Amino acid sequence: MSDGFDRAPEQTRPLRAPPSSQDNSPQQNSESTMAKPQVVAAPVLMSKLSVNAPEFYPSSYSSNYTESYEDGCEDYPTLSEYVQDFLNHLTEQPGSFETEIEQFAETLNGWVTTDDALQELVELIYQQATSIPNFSYMGARLCNYLSHHLTISPQSGNFRQLLLQRCRTEYEVKDQAAKGDEVTRKRFHAFVLFLGELYLNLEIKGTNGQVTRADILQVGLRELLNALFSNPMDDNLICAVKLLKLTGSVLEDAWKEKGKTDMEEVIQRIENVVLDANCSRDVKQMLLKLVELRSSNWGRVHATSTYREATPENDPNYFMNEPTFYTSDGVPFTAADPDYQEKYQELLEREDFFPDYEENGTDLSGGGDPYLDDIDDEMDPEIEEAYEKFCLESERKRKQ
Repeated sequence: MSDGFDRAPEQTRPLRAPPSSQDNSPQQNSESTMAKPQVVAAPVLMSKLSVNAPEFYPSSYSSNYTESYEDGCEDYPTLSEYVQDFLNHLTEQPGSFETEIEQFAETLNGWVTTDDALQELVELIYQQATSIPNFSYMGARLCNYLSHHLTISPQSGNFRQLLLQRCRTEYEVKDQAAKGDEVTRKRFHAFVLFLGELYLNLEIKGTNGQVTRADILQVGLRELLNALFSNPMDDNLICAVKLLKLTGSVLEDAWKEKGKTDMEEVIQRIENVVLDANCSRDVKQMLLKLVELRSSNWGRVHATSTYREATPENDPNYFMNEPTFYTSDGVPFTAADPDYQEKYQELLEREDFFPDYEENGTDLSGGGDPYLDDIDDEMDPEIEEAYEKFCLESERKRKQ
C-alpha cells in the first residue's frame, strides 16, 4: 500500500546497454577503441502529495465530536446528548477548554430557553463533576464561565443560583452521608472536593466590578469539615486532608480578614483526632503532615525571604513533596495514601507500560526497592508517640 511517497531507485550508477552481436567480431583496426557507454535516463518522480488531501488526525484521535461540533447542534437530537458529548470531550482533552468554550456557550444560549432545560444543564454538569475522576476542577471552571455568559434567567433562578441549589441538596444530607456505606461516602467525598473547586473558581462580580468568592460556599466547607471529622473513618479523614490542601490557605486568609479563628479550631480538631481517633497510622501521619504544612503558611514562600535549599531541617513541607502516581482509572495517589502499596504494586504489574524499566538502578518488580522497604518498616511505638507529641507541641508553641 502506497504511503504517499515513491521510493527512489536504489541503483544510482549509469546503466550500460547490453553488448550487440557486432561487438563479438574481431576488431579490424590495430588500435582498439572502447565504445562509450549508453546512459539510460532515470524516470521523473511524480509526487502523489496534494494540497487537497484530507486533514490528518492521529490514529488515537476521534474526530466524531469535532465534526459534529463544527456543524453546530443540528446533529444532536436532544440537549442532553449535545452537552454530554461536550463534557466527555473536555474530559478527554481538557486543553480544548479555552478554544471551544465560547462557541459552546453561544450554542447553549440558542438552545437553553426554558427553566427545565437550564435545570437539565445544571444536573448534567454536576453529575460529570462528581462522578468522573479529575473533572471537578474543569467542572468548576465550566460553571464559572457559564454563570457569566448564559443569558437565560428564569424566575426559578439563573445558572449559578440553580447550581448552588443543587449543591445544597447534597449538603443537607452531609451528616448521613459521612456515616453511610462505602459507596455513599465515596459519592459524598466527590461532592466535597467539587465544592472546594467551586469555592476557588466561582467568581461573583459586584455592582462596582469587584470580584469576590461565594461566602455561602465558605460557610458550607466549614460545616463539611465538621461532618468529616465527626466521623473519623480513614476515607473521611483523607477527604478532609485533600480539601484542606486544596482550599486551606484561601479559607484561612478569608477567615482572618473577618477576624475569625476557624482554622485554629480545625487544627485543634485534627490534633484531637490524632490523639484519640482509632484511625490508621498512615492517616495519622497525613494529618500530622497537614499540621506541618499549615505551620509553614501552607507552603507559601514570601518573595523577600532569602533562598535556602530545602532540607528536612529547614522546610516542614519537605516530606510532602512526594511523587504522584495514577491508577489505570486516572485516580492520583501518593505514598501518603493508606492503600499506596496495593496501588503501586498494581501499577508495577502493568508490564505493557513498564517493560524492563528500572528506577535508580533497582528492578521495579518489587524486590530490593529501598523506598518500598522503608514504607514496610514499622515505626517503633515509643518513637511514634514521641514524634506525635513533638509535632503537637511545636504547633502549640507557634500559636503562643
